Amino acid sequence: MNNFIITFYNVWNVKELRKKIIITLSLLLIYRFGAYIPLPGINPLGISDFIEKFNSGSKGLMQILSSFTGGAFNRASVLALGIMPYISASIIIQLMCIIIPYLQRLQRDGESGRKQISFITRWLTVGICFVQAPVYLISLTKQFIPFSSSKTAYLIDLDSFYGKGMFWIIGIIILTSGTLFTMWLGDKITDKGIGNGISLIIMSGIIARFPDAISKEIFSKLETGNGGLIVLFLEFLLWLLVILFSIIIIQAIRKIPVQYVSHYKSLGLDSQLIRKKHQYIPLKMTAAGVMPIIFSQAIMLFPLTFSDYVKNIKLKSFFYLFQDIYGLWYNLTIFMLVIVFTFFYTAIAIPVNRMADDLKRNGGHIPKIKPGKETAEYIDHILSIITLPGAILLAIIAILPSIVFRMGFTQNFALFYGGTSLLIVVGVILDISQQVNIYLLNYHYDELMMMKYRSNRYTR
Repeated sequence: MNNFIITFYNVWNVKELRKKIIITLSLLLIYRFGAYIPLPGINPLGISDFIEKFNSGSKGLMQILSSFTGGAFNRASVLALGIMPYISASIIIQLMCIIIPYLQRLQRDGESGRKQISFITRWLTVGICFVQAPVYLISLTKQFIPFSSSKTAYLIDLDSFYGKGMFWIIGIIILTSGTLFTMWLGDKITDKGIGNGISLIIMSGIIARFPDAISKEIFSKLETGNGGLIVLFLEFLLWLLVILFSIIIIQAIRKIPVQYVSHYKSLGLDSQLIRKKHQYIPLKMTAAGVMPIIFSQAIMLFPLTFSDYVKNIKLKSFFYLFQDIYGLWYNLTIFMLVIVFTFFYTAIAIPVNRMADDLKRNGGHIPKIKPGKETAEYIDHILSIITLPGAILLAIIAILPSIVFRMGFTQNFALFYGGTSLLIVVGVILDISQQVNIYLLNYHYDELMMMKYRSNRYTR
């Protein structure tokens, strides 16, 4: 506890870091406020009935979408689409960079190429919004039928518009603008705040649903015949172990030793210390991070999106098998997809040929391995060996919510036992702690250099 207080004091004592934290929290607060603003024409009195029907009829995939938007999806909010269209666009562009030579050249152009790819990704995000927004509005207009005999239970008040057509036009424009506004908030958090803005926005939406999930789990276990405090304690203990397990997976690395021909003596003692400190290539066991699970869930959302428009009864029943995230077929499919996409995304994220060329260019080599092609093959071989257990462990985490749900956990709390939600929260918190430590180290280093400069002046 004392260490936490000391760390908090040190963080708050750094003026620049304190300013970044305040800006980050302010922008996240704006995003959370926007999640509660309904679309024009949405009856606020009907939203509670819509949420109740949504939660009771959802098979799980819709709740995953809602968790990414912090509940804005099922509140018919102006930010209902959230940041997901941008993530989908980023995934598509990353895949296209492998196929299209023009995008491959942009990747090699450094900062200017990165800006051009970002520009293309944003325009693709707008196109995806124009597809997803009408699908979302169709699901809302289906709820125009009242849930009860009371007129106040209507979700959409079309008296404010000139029919459904105008409601659709305004709704598509506002939903697209909401996604662009969320992207702008993420960029501002990245530039002016601390950490990756997009990841922080997703994490804020996930954490926003956590208190409700915890309270429902506690009330469920305290009911007669559900186990009581002992079972509740064991559940939280298991949850902490899962978090610890996730941290170990995310931070696990395989160090490949590297030797350099030049000792950089001309650079001085400090440069030698830095060189000695980084005499290895760190390969992460889960270099793909959470992306394989996001890829897999994006594919599994396809049956959910188009199942209502399929007329064939057999095909419709086939799609229905994959709509329940706690069902057998969904979990078998997601398990295999996560393993496949882990290898696929790792191959994209870690360019072994470029690593071997850079190593050779800087006068470095792996002991007993020839520079160039053999180095690239050796790194690729090591990467394949460590990626297999990483892929299996990621797949286990992906299906863990369905396992604990079958053990008697509530549906909302089970989503925090694994899958994308847990990995995103753990990964972002680790990244934030790393960013804070870097700021603190730089701050203390500047203080030491200033003290050294002053002492040198006095001795003269």
